[in-house]
Amino acid sequence: MTSDYSEPSNGDDNPIIVLFRQDLRISDNRALSAAAHTGRPVVPVFALEHARLAGRSLGGSRRWWLHRSLDALSGKLAALGSPLVLLSGDLEASLERLVAQTGANTVLWNRRYDPPGAAADAKLKTVLRNKSIRLHSFEGQLLHEPTLLTTGTGNPFRVYSPFWRALLRNDEPREPLSAPDHLRPPENAVKGETLESFQLNPVRPDWSAGLRESWQPGEDHALKRLETFLENDLENYISERDLPSRPSTSLLSPHLAHGEITPFQVWHATRTAFKSGCTADAEKFRKEIAWREFSYHLLFHNPKLDSANFNRAFDRFPWADDARRLEIWQRGRTGYPLVDAGMRQLWQTGWMHNRVRMVCASFLVKHLMIDWRHGERWFWDTLVDADPASNAASWQWVAGCGADAAPYFRVFNPILQGEKFDPDGTYIRHFVPELGQLSNKYVHRPWEATETELRAAGVKLGTNYPKPVVEHQPARNRALEAYQAMRGAA
Repeated sequence: MTSDYSEPSNGDDNPIIVLFRQDLRISDNRALSAAAHTGRPVVPVFALEHARLAGRSLGGSRRWWLHRSLDALSGKLAALGSPLVLLSGDLEASLERLVAQTGANTVLWNRRYDPPGAAADAKLKTVLRNKSIRLHSFEGQLLHEPTLLTTGTGNPFRVYSPFWRALLRNDEPREPLSAPDHLRPPENAVKGETLESFQLNPVRPDWSAGLRESWQPGEDHALKRLETFLENDLENYISERDLPSRPSTSLLSPHLAHGEITPFQVWHATRTAFKSGCTADAEKFRKEIAWREFSYHLLFHNPKLDSANFNRAFDRFPWADDARRLEIWQRGRTGYPLVDAGMRQLWQTGWMHNRVRMVCASFLVKHLMIDWRHGERWFWDTLVDADPASNAASWQWVAGCGADAAPYFRVFNPILQGEKFDPDGTYIRHFVPELGQLSNKYVHRPWEATETELRAAGVKLGTNYPKPVVEHQPARNRALEAYQAMRGAA
């Protein structure tokens, strides 16, 4: 694919600044490829922007990942010939200084779609154009622009299924771009800040041991992860994707969140699977990529998706203000083994299996009747794949107040969900080791075991493992009564 960026015909040889944000890669990076294609000097830049994304501070897990992703990107750019320049503070002021220092007269970037990011880019365009700096932006984070993929009446989609059909009817997503093989550096080396000065790593305490054991950030690892998934796990994706003890999901979400890989690369990599007979599994996997896309379209058209009910009727819902139960949920001490395993997996590794995410989220908003926004903020701070679109849209979906939402009366039973998707308790025993010696019959419902059985397994309910914070059926009934009362108050 060729770039749609055109150079002026005046023999300009001034440097081009390429601004990196949620696109920490060199392959399939349209801004970088366009700059390299000109043959002009290239100054790659990452500006920390006060470590904010979507208008709020990055969570701790994403800051940890960002440090390593920037380190990997810096090495790859240096190998191409032009090292990454790190800046922090006010974006407009930082770039103005860099323009003056380098003599650059062009800035290229890949577009952002979260409303605060898009607004910051619009402001940056105005500032730079007023100084006669040429600008050009490219797509790259989404398969289709949110302004272009719309309903027949020109409105944004509110339901996933017609969105998916429209995506398939649209033009096939473009082919990914190869990485440049060389970048011409500026004549005078540009000195930026050090990665350590960003202070992205946790200290006092350093809680990241589980993240270090679980993840390898960076573009190379993203591409390798995709290759491994397609070779080993795609064939059984439909049958095993809901089993949290199996390595049957792609684990690409944090790589996508940081732009170490693009949806174009993922989409086109699945074509071989369609040809080899894994059609249903490949389509199901593509649908998950499209859910991410759908979430971004929702966020683009609903800037307050992380803070305001998509369905405003839920503004009347009587959420419980219960800090103690919120903390019990956060720490994985609810007394429901599947919920606790999921919340501990999140705390230890910065990630949680998607099926378990739904169960844990449902438990917070329906069993405990705690506002979904508390859960969204906790996931934002603890997930390595915390994404402003997917995180908010998914929480609203589970809460019943979002677009294409699961009906509120769909209350996940954490016991039955565990027995169905973790029947031998492997997942629970890994993250809730105090239940490790319980039989399969009771590992999902330890309160039903006899004292003899509990004693033999070393379990002391209320001591080394909590009793259930609520009873399932009464909690479910209470949530449904509150929902009905909310609807009646309309």
